[in-house]
Amino acid sequence: MDENERLAQRFDEHRARLRAVAYRMLGSADEADDAVQETWLRLSRTDSGNVESLPAWLTTVVARVSLNMLRSRKSRREEPLERHAADQIASEQRGDPEQEALLADSVGLALIVVLDTLSPAERLAFVLHDMFDVPFDDLASIVGRSVPATRQLASRARRRVKGVDTMPDADHARQRHVVDAYLAATRAGDFEALVALLDPDVVLRADREVVPTPSPIVIRGARAVAKGAMASMGRAQSTQPVLVNGMVGLVMAAGGRPAVVLRFGFNQDTITEIDVIADQDSLGQLELSMLAD
Repeated sequence: MDENERLAQRFDEHRARLRAVAYRMLGSADEADDAVQETWLRLSRTDSGNVESLPAWLTTVVARVSLNMLRSRKSRREEPLERHAADQIASEQRGDPEQEALLADSVGLALIVVLDTLSPAERLAFVLHDMFDVPFDDLASIVGRSVPATRQLASRARRRVKGVDTMPDADHARQRHVVDAYLAATRAGDFEALVALLDPDVVLRADREVVPTPSPIVIRGARAVAKGAMASMGRAQSTQPVLVNGMVGLVMAAGGRPAVVLRFGFNQDTITEIDVIADQDSLGQLELSMLAD
């Protein structure tokens, strides 16, 4: 076995961890593979004899590559999703949808989506420190900030990920129960179960990006709204509960980024309002955070 083969073998020993770091940073299986491949190319061009700790070196490089990819994505602000019907959005993700779904399930789709609301530096600080135990001294050199500033980045990211409850736990628990039932009924195509969860005078409002229309859609009445929900069975498979502006709602991700958000209004155990939001500017103004277990 020559030196290059030995180096490739050593790299493969760390590949799974590097991909995990990149996926949590980028929220995309395809982009994570790109970041890992770039890390290998950089290693192959480096004199590995001068690398004191290969695991630390690889983590630093894949983090920097991912950070650059995130910054590039933010700077061009990612062109809006194609103006197709909402049920087709998930199938138009970059990469293999099944593989991305498996990765999202292992990490937590809601976490990936909430991470996307952070700045690139906040996201890196949270992922590497809170999820992979990278010391702040090492993190500071990656993000190019002082150690105290890096600690602040991670702290701010942690607060945003966890969210701040604005209502009693009992209210969140009741909302979570209703939203979970709504999602389960939608996934199962159970029309009558959906109707039972909706107030008879429920109002659904969908912006023009959800399904291309000249003006926003407004649907009134439990059976009409339930019928519309039934049309989103495919989308519901990649949808998860999150806090939306402090209330329990739903988010569907495409490529690890929020694509459609459902914001609910409640009256005890029934849903009185549903706002379906896909407009990118509107999504950017929402506060998304994780639900407590």
